[in-house]
Amino acid sequence: MHYEGNIIRPPSEANSILLQVTVGCSRNKCTFCGTYLEERFRIKPDSIIMDDIEFAAQYCRRQRRVFLCDGDALIIPQKRLLKILQAIKDRLPWVTRVGTYANAKSLNMKTLAELETLKSRGLGIVYMGLETGDDTTLKKINKGAMSSQMIDMGKKAKQAGFKLSVTVLLGIAGRQRSHRHALETGRVLSAIDPDYIGALSLMPIPGTPLFNDLQAAKFSLIEPDEMLAELRTMITATNLSSGLFHANHASNYLPIKARLPRDKDATLKLIDRALAGNIALKPEYLRAL
Repeated sequence: MHYEGNIIRPPSEANSILLQVTVGCSRNKCTFCGTYLEERFRIKPDSIIMDDIEFAAQYCRRQRRVFLCDGDALIIPQKRLLKILQAIKDRLPWVTRVGTYANAKSLNMKTLAELETLKSRGLGIVYMGLETGDDTTLKKINKGAMSSQMIDMGKKAKQAGFKLSVTVLLGIAGRQRSHRHALETGRVLSAIDPDYIGALSLMPIPGTPLFNDLQAAKFSLIEPDEMLAELRTMITATNLSSGLFHANHASNYLPIKARLPRDKDATLKLIDRALAGNIALKPEYLRAL
């Protein structure tokens, strides 16, 4: 495989064929993200992508899923993206699902009909980074979209038939807006009603604007118990028809996996036990991005 730079993928894509079709992120302006700080976004040449698909055809016959890297493969023009999906179908016929990251910009650039076509050609799941439903915080972290746009684009992805996984970030609003961040994020998640929610806990990365604000005392990093309290408020405010809420990323202090609404009460009781000191939290040295 012709990998370049940092290759990232969702935890649920750990056993997938990682097919890098773009390098970097089409936005690359979020204040908390250091993944592609020095990387200029570009779409890889079709010839290299096709070579990697041929490599996978020979050596990746056990993997049943493909994940399109890097930060936002959905930004690829429709004809080129359809060509990639067709090659995956032709050369990797055992693959059952293709996934990709998406953001409000790339979802907005595709019509509903185009998204439905991508779904019919094998793109089965999209991962959208919400981070927060609080408009003040969304603006502060330079996410590039407000909560109303996030809701519209999340609904659009679901209407197209995709499985939708939404990522939120505990601690991203700092101490001052922690409670509002949790409430507003629950509101937006409820409006979107995604199939999956993944909650990560903020770990400031050197070189990012957010890290610089932390160093300059312009941003307050909340403590582990405050992270849990924020998570509790967020789950309380989140009402799904039948979605999985995960907080079992390596960055989290307390692993949680709950189907909402079925497991809401039990999950809140678990968090309460942790807040009372009856359940040990993950030590800092075991946390990771």
